[in-house]
Amino acid sequence: MFQGASLLNLDAKGRMSVPTRHRDVLLADADGQLTLTRHPHGCLMVFPRPDWEHFRDRIVRLPMSAQWWKRIFLGNALDVEMDASGRVLVAGSLREAVGLVREVVLLGMGAHLELWDKATYDAREAEAMQQEMPQALADLAF
Repeated sequence: MFQGASLLNLDAKGRMSVPTRHRDVLLADADGQLTLTRHPHGCLMVFPRPDWEHFRDRIVRLPMSAQWWKRIFLGNALDVEMDASGRVLVAGSLREAVGLVREVVLLGMGAHLELWDKATYDAREAEAMQQEMPQALADLAF
């Protein structure tokens, strides 16, 4: 399970160094093989390959009414591998699609990670914090 946030910088070639706490899991569970694709909220989803395959199978079974979402998830999916230094190349087309330039946030989301432009993430988080908590969280005790 992935959790926590990491502030990172993409290098000039668009590579991201995967934090050690995630790198070890990704190497053990997926041999460093990942799949990146677009998320409808304006970030990238980063899946260990086995988890991507499960997600992909669910997407493929969606009805025709969700055809555009199938195109977004599957049509933008890109298989990548961590290099020997634990870096992942984020393709220029994916960086451009979600506005990744240099400063990014890698966010653990359970079975996958999200990769956000830092300024976009900060703005979206601030906006969410101004909203009332959704009903789905009403039963949680804080």
